[in-house]
Amino acid sequence: MEKLVVKGKKILSGAIKISGSKNATLPILAASILSEKKIVIKRVPVVKDVITMCHLLKHMGSNIKFDTINNKISILNKNRKFKNTAPYSFVKTMRAGVIVLGSLLTKFGKAKVSLPGGCAIGSRPVDIHLFGLKKLGAKIKIKNGYILAEAKKGLIGNRIKFPSISVGATENVIIAASLAKGTTYLKNCACEPEIKNLTDFLKKMGVKINWIKRREIKIIGVKKLKSISHDVMFDRIEAGTFVIAGALASRNLKIIGLETKVIKNELKVLKKMGVNMKIEKNQIKVLNSKNIKPISIKTEPYPGFPTDLQAQIMVLMTRAKGISKIKENIFENRFMHVPELNRMGAKIKTLGNSSLIFGSQDLNGAEVMATDLRASVSLILAGLIAKDKTIINRVYHLDRGYEGIEKKLRKCKASISRSNN
Repeated sequence: MEKLVVKGKKILSGAIKISGSKNATLPILAASILSEKKIVIKRVPVVKDVITMCHLLKHMGSNIKFDTINNKISILNKNRKFKNTAPYSFVKTMRAGVIVLGSLLTKFGKAKVSLPGGCAIGSRPVDIHLFGLKKLGAKIKIKNGYILAEAKKGLIGNRIKFPSISVGATENVIIAASLAKGTTYLKNCACEPEIKNLTDFLKKMGVKINWIKRREIKIIGVKKLKSISHDVMFDRIEAGTFVIAGALASRNLKIIGLETKVIKNELKVLKKMGVNMKIEKNQIKVLNSKNIKPISIKTEPYPGFPTDLQAQIMVLMTRAKGISKIKENIFENRFMHVPELNRMGAKIKTLGNSSLIFGSQDLNGAEVMATDLRASVSLILAGLIAKDKTIINRVYHLDRGYEGIEKKLRKCKASISRSNN
């Protein structure tokens, strides 16, 4: 099994270009099922989850080509024998696979989709997805690990208020409503930038879709869609990860290829902690950040602090002069990286959904184990500042969501390599 070996105490410098967003790409790929015209998607990250989604679409009948050199996917869905089933073998490693449920149901009136897998960071039930689809007229049951959904006469627009904010459910119902008869009003939606990127994609294809308020959307279903080309937005979590890497281990690290206004709240938190940055419209220069201050944060749906940056900022908190606190409000099992960081010399105490991080602790290299996608990258960040060598096991988690991270870091003078030993 592959491992990453990180030799710490190297000073990072240079420039890192941010990739397209995995979390924006996956629902866009699912939404491409709606169209029988040619779709071109650009700035697609070459990561395991995207490759798995491409294989799933190909299995179902899409003519899909992934140009991994130019980060471009071309899709044509003219296969009359298109399968309306997403098997367990594809969905088990990728939670976003369940997003094809709305596409298949609204396009074909029937869908069979395996219950999802992905990172083991909480139960993340699909009940809110099913709630929304039922409101559009779907008949749904769960049998033998599969969601069986049917709408014999097609889906019908409705007024839907989500019982709680869910990114995946919002995406699924938006896609389903795009071909539904009549008008759908969605309230209490997730409003992540990746969802805005999805609605931009659908709007380009011809769906009549508008954001009325921050968490309210109006969708008028259509029958025909257009051929389009669409650029995936930048990966804001990758951007935040590398800004934190710069704060930890650089004197001058430039992060390029992003829209800083999209992550202004995250940058505000980092500034409050004492991270020395020069922020421009499409780039950030991270300078020597010696005096890191403690802070208390809580993870929340956008525009709050993202749960996907919680593990990374925890590493930065180990450098603070004082005690920091994180309250995890999104997932109930997202502190699995804490024992691994403590193995490296961190002093972190967890109680329920909160962690106290005692700063000014020197980290030491150790053999550790990645437990999920974001935890894996937090261990890399810890390895960058630790004395001696850090060996990270189970890096397949990392490959699900970070494009060429070793190459990007090596280019900036980090000592990081992959080993099969």
